[in-house]
Amino acid sequence: MSGSCKLFLSSGLFLISFKMIISASTGFTVSIYDVTSRTVSLRWPKFPDAFSYRVMATPVNTLGHSLLAHFSDVTLVGTLSSLAPNTIYSVMVDAIDKNGIILAEAQIMQLTAPEIPMIDQAYSKLSSSITVEWAAVSGASSYLLTAQDGEMFIETIVTNSPGTVTGLKAATLYKITIRSINTGGRSQSSPSKKAKTVLAAPVMIANSPSYNNIVVNWNAVYMAVGFSVSIMRSDGLGSMLKENTTNNSLAFSSLDPGTLYTIKVYAWDINGIPGDDFTYNQRTRPLAPGDVQVVFDSGSLGAIVSCMPAEGASSYSIAAYSNTSKWNFTSTSTSCTVSSLECGAEYSLTVVASNEAGSSVPTEAVIFKTAPCAPESITIEEKEPGNLAVSWSDVDLSDYYVAFVKSDDGLEVHCNTSCTQCLFQSDCGFTYFISVFAYNKAGQSPLGDIFNYTTAPCCPSNFSPVFVSSNTVQIIWSPVRGAEMYETKAVAQTSELLCNDTATTCTFSALQCNTQYNITVYSFSEIRGSNMSCEPKQVTTAPCSPEILNISKDTLSIISVHWHASSDGAMYTVTVKGEAGRWHCTSSGNSCSIHNLPCGSLFFINVVATTEAGYSLPSYSVPLETDPCCPADLSVTQVTQSVANISWSSGTGAKTYIAILESHKRQASCHTPQTSCLLGCITCGTDYTVTVKAVSETGLGSDCIYKRFSSSACCPSGVKLYRLGNNSIRIYWRSSKESINYSTDLYGSKRNFTCISTGALTYCDITEIPCGDVYMVAVSPLIDRNRSKLAFCPKKMYSGKNLKGTATVKKMRQHIWGNKNVHIYINHVRLILKTCQ
Repeated sequence: MSGSCKLFLSSGLFLISFKMIISASTGFTVSIYDVTSRTVSLRWPKFPDAFSYRVMATPVNTLGHSLLAHFSDVTLVGTLSSLAPNTIYSVMVDAIDKNGIILAEAQIMQLTAPEIPMIDQAYSKLSSSITVEWAAVSGASSYLLTAQDGEMFIETIVTNSPGTVTGLKAATLYKITIRSINTGGRSQSSPSKKAKTVLAAPVMIANSPSYNNIVVNWNAVYMAVGFSVSIMRSDGLGSMLKENTTNNSLAFSSLDPGTLYTIKVYAWDINGIPGDDFTYNQRTRPLAPGDVQVVFDSGSLGAIVSCMPAEGASSYSIAAYSNTSKWNFTSTSTSCTVSSLECGAEYSLTVVASNEAGSSVPTEAVIFKTAPCAPESITIEEKEPGNLAVSWSDVDLSDYYVAFVKSDDGLEVHCNTSCTQCLFQSDCGFTYFISVFAYNKAGQSPLGDIFNYTTAPCCPSNFSPVFVSSNTVQIIWSPVRGAEMYETKAVAQTSELLCNDTATTCTFSALQCNTQYNITVYSFSEIRGSNMSCEPKQVTTAPCSPEILNISKDTLSIISVHWHASSDGAMYTVTVKGEAGRWHCTSSGNSCSIHNLPCGSLFFINVVATTEAGYSLPSYSVPLETDPCCPADLSVTQVTQSVANISWSSGTGAKTYIAILESHKRQASCHTPQTSCLLGCITCGTDYTVTVKAVSETGLGSDCIYKRFSSSACCPSGVKLYRLGNNSIRIYWRSSKESINYSTDLYGSKRNFTCISTGALTYCDITEIPCGDVYMVAVSPLIDRNRSKLAFCPKKMYSGKNLKGTATVKKMRQHIWGNKNVHIYINHVRLILKTCQ
């Protein structure tokens, strides 16, 4: 739509909005039903009490008359005709009652369709389409083309003339119409014109049966009365050939070989109108290649084949035939190699050129011969050491032979002969590679089987023993040429051992000790076996291992070792070793002595024999345990009157100890793993001998005697208390021996009292004892001049009457003395005394 139209519609929108306000309360509306170039059809709803409807259309911004139409109350769709094409109208619809009063009204703006276009001509150039030409009409934005065939029609919208309707059937008559279109709608259809589609194109195929002709075939075409076929080179060279026919095939001859041609065919109808054409490209077959050349290559049993290129050929096929084989190969090149031909054969070879149309006829056959085959039945014989004879069978078509012999060190010799045998010199330990070729004018025969011949390996001559023991000998030697394995043999008077290995060393084990062996190293190869001409060498094994018969202890620190000597002329070494150290002695006999072995130690003893051949294996070790060491320090302490504690330092090698106290009356002992022991049931005032015996883990013991020990004097018995005047107490006891000094001690909380009795006195008086206190009373013999006293005495319970009725003594029991109690312990026995009066 143009810009002025947009401005007009803008103002029209304002008008419509104004009308809508007027009729908003009535709800009366109008809509467009259909639009053409000269008509507008409107639709409105039935309005209550409406008797008729009045419709008036007024052109907008265009000179012209308004059109008015009335419709009854039952009419709800009305059409205004005789309008101007491509014109904007303001359309007003009024609902009127029977008195002519407007009940409601509605307004709408509408553009009419453009003018009806007129078809100038309609024609068909293709079997599936018709082209239409017409004069453009004002205001049309596009056009609707319609092609109708009976009940079937096809529509196409185009923007300008000419326009084409596609998708049609070939050779069919169609009725063609056109309508113009703008934003308002479509015009009425134009007067129709009839047009017929042309004939369909024939579907064609072509082939080239030979290098200079092409045969064309096509299918029948509906309504066709004849066909026109043309052919010309696709590269544009030469002239075009054209023929008309009523048949469905045609052949063109005298064409260029291997050339691509473009073929076109179309049908025409009874009126001579041509239909669609069909184009096809077809190439003629090539000519056979010329100037075929064959060059034979004897080294690869192949031939290089070449020829002149053929026009239009895309590939070349080569075929070679002999009496026994056939060979084919295809290549895009005019030169190729024919491989894997048979030796000593005659071949016939042809070449064929090909392209997508087919193949040419074969070329004239080329005949050629190949080189002779390789000689067979080759035999190699070493009639005597140092000479090789090589023989083979005769080969057809051969003129002479060449035999090549190459050793594994790279040296090569050859001989030319017309016979079937050659002689060569050889050395030990070499492998020779032998090949034989036959020759003729075509060249050398292909490589046949390569034979190898290995001469006997050389003998190792510089071997020597590098390790010798009583049952083992290790031999080592330098590698020799041609040896793949070595066989080593050790022979004695009564035994023989073999050793096979690829290494240049051999170890014989399980040999007899102190025995002479003849050892030989033979070289070996799988092809030739062992070289049995190798020389032996003598090797003697090391002496036999001694056997310890017994070990004797001569003194506490000297032992003697005795063994069985089984090797003549051997020197024997005895080794004594343990955690305490190592000792040795040597002898050529069967015994020797070891001195100064420490006590309390475990040793292992072995013997080794030595000769010029080497050392024997050590004898089996024999364990030896020396007596455990005596403790260095010992002390005896009397714990009670009948118990003594003995303690000592540990002794090396000792695990337990037996302590013994022995007197002329009795013996006390204990067995303990500790370094102290309590011995009971000893008698007081007795002299004892102290002995500690150290015992090892295996039960081996050492008796250790120490100085004498005297037990302490006996504690007094019958202790009694007597009260004296003036706060004094007399303590009385019975003595086991005369002339023993005693100490009487009285301990209180306020003060302590001590009284010493000497000589034969068996009592002691203590004076000025404070009243009202608790005392401890102890009577002990003195054990030395320093008045040291025993810290123990027997603990006994005392009871009895007071001397002179003064008091009663009883352990841990309370007695009354006066009005108050005084507690006194005698020999750790509590004594209750009366307080002062």
